[in-house]
Amino acid sequence: MSRNSIKKLRWGGRVLLVLYLACLIYFMFFSESYGRTEVHTEYRYNLVLFQEIRRFLRHRDILGLPAVLINIVGNVVVFIPYGLGLPLLFERLQSFLRVVILSFGTSLLAETMQLILRVGCFDVDDLLLNTVGGCIGYFVYLLFRRYWRGKYGKKEL
Repeated sequence: MSRNSIKKLRWGGRVLLVLYLACLIYFMFFSESYGRTEVHTEYRYNLVLFQEIRRFLRHRDILGLPAVLINIVGNVVVFIPYGLGLPLLFERLQSFLRVVILSFGTSLLAETMQLILRVGCFDVDDLLLNTVGGCIGYFVYLLFRRYWRGKYGKKEL
């Protein structure tokens, strides 16, 4: 694969990353199906680690499986593309620590904005789950890089 083709792929990937972030912003702040259009008069937050995860698991029969999956699995899955995309698209972000810091920082920014705008709930469990998703994405990147280097040698990835 030529160097020019790899540059085009990275450019296209960056466009996809921007679209992904736009969708993430929409679902976190504007989605009616997730109750994001209702602005609360009080601040809503959870500062106790694992409190909401335990609550969702304990009351899964009342809340329903879709609510549990969206809250727990969804918060992990939604950040996997972020953890994968950062090192793929930006050479300076190919270290695990940088991906973890950026995943946590991006999640913290989103949770803080939810708190300030009183849309949704600031939740430390979401910070943890989002960061875990970013880490999983990074490990997918490592697998992809191993495959790529096995097929094409040490070119660009």
